Amino acid sequence: MRHDPGPEANVGSWLVAHADARPDHAALVVESTGERISYRELEARVNRAAAALAELGVAAGDRVALALPSEPLYLELYFAAALLGAILIPLNTRLTAPELGFQLDDSEPRVVVRAPGSDVPARAGTQMLTPDELRARLPAHAERRVPAPGGESPQVILYTSGTTGRPKGAVLPHRKTYWNSRNAELYFELVPTDVVVVPIPLFHSFGLKILSVPTLFVGATAVLVDRFDPIGLQDCVARERASLIGAVPVMYQRMLERGLAREKLASLRFAFSAGAALAVETIERYWQAGIRLKQGYGQTETSILCCLDADDALRSAGSVGEPVAFGEVRIADEQGRDVAPGTRGEVVVRGPIVMTGYWRRPEETAQSRIGGWHRTGDLGVMDTAGLVTLVGRLKELYISGGENVYPAEVERVLGQHPDVSEVAVVGVPDPQWGEAGRAYVVPASPGFDPAALLAWASERLARYKLPREVRVVEELPRTASGKVQKHALLARA
Repeated sequence: MRHDPGPEANVGSWLVAHADARPDHAALVVESTGERISYRELEARVNRAAAALAELGVAAGDRVALALPSEPLYLELYFAAALLGAILIPLNTRLTAPELGFQLDDSEPRVVVRAPGSDVPARAGTQMLTPDELRARLPAHAERRVPAPGGESPQVILYTSGTTGRPKGAVLPHRKTYWNSRNAELYFELVPTDVVVVPIPLFHSFGLKILSVPTLFVGATAVLVDRFDPIGLQDCVARERASLIGAVPVMYQRMLERGLAREKLASLRFAFSAGAALAVETIERYWQAGIRLKQGYGQTETSILCCLDADDALRSAGSVGEPVAFGEVRIADEQGRDVAPGTRGEVVVRGPIVMTGYWRRPEETAQSRIGGWHRTGDLGVMDTAGLVTLVGRLKELYISGGENVYPAEVERVLGQHPDVSEVAVVGVPDPQWGEAGRAYVVPASPGFDPAALLAWASERLARYKLPREVRVVEELPRTASGKVQKHALLARA
């Protein structure tokens, strides 16, 4: 039986047991170069990185921010910062300099390690280093150090994507990382012989907390892919004989468009998706190719909340599955009370997978709680079998002529039209109805006719749910996790 560190352990100490028990087993593989790093080498690198950070003055409670590609150094610093009791801040390298500057001013890191050419601005009181400058500070050898306390101590601050309003830093303690890894271990059926391909950026919760860290938690092998290519990713799976891959829906769609090579993906036990809803058609097409495509639902503040097996996805179209083992999920009304099965309400969660709170935002932390439960802001229903289906975002709801309209419901219907490739619906001011829907559509064919779409939809949606306007766009702006940035669509108006 493998070593279980438990929720009180410092995450930085997790690698020790693997380095001792299976020192030569591959911990990391770099897809672009073929570099392979054993658990012995990874643990040694982590100790050296911790020594370098300590020499820079990093101590317990200090913040260390990273703006790096998906490379081994990222995970070395992840575990090194944890060992010291420091708090890691993954910076989204797709953000602009002002957006990154806001996160730096909010978190006040002692050290930032940023790739050359990144948009991370300088900040007074923060030491900026390139990867090479940090490597120059690494000692040739560093002894194992006594780890700082784990448990409730903060380990990571992950900023919300900021699709609406000001981004907030979710404070994730060591305890949460442990229980999330246990959930991933169970759902992914992870064992030490697994090879997990990670094409999601490590600055995102999906790539870091759902794929990479749980893989290393069990002593398996993580394959880091820094740039997504629909053909190259399939080649990577074949070359590494991968047993699991995690990707966002748009990646699975791009692989379908470029052509699935069934023989290249034959080693997969299954494929996993999160970040946005999977189309049932996508699940069916992968199923026809002999690939089980599972999906999950979660948040930065909670990581995985619900998981759906492939067979359930085909039987229960649109569902995100049942709650994970380590965490409680239910559907509540505005007062936090349970609603009846099949009734719409807000998804709320409690348990060891929930964040401590928002960094230096006590009021917003309090607003995110109701009766000891975390409010996700997602609207959903739960059936009698315990399967959850999302129906929209609480803040995305708009009221047209006194009727509540949930964009996710309208999007599901419009997305079924054969001439629609992708669609996003938002509420906009309307002089007659107060608010009305506007649909942004990426056509699936050159002869797309907005009027024909609305006529078709009028037979499937109540009149008040029909968008009053359809705008054709080449693509939908998305976050790194694949979620549509509706505020960016509105900014184009």
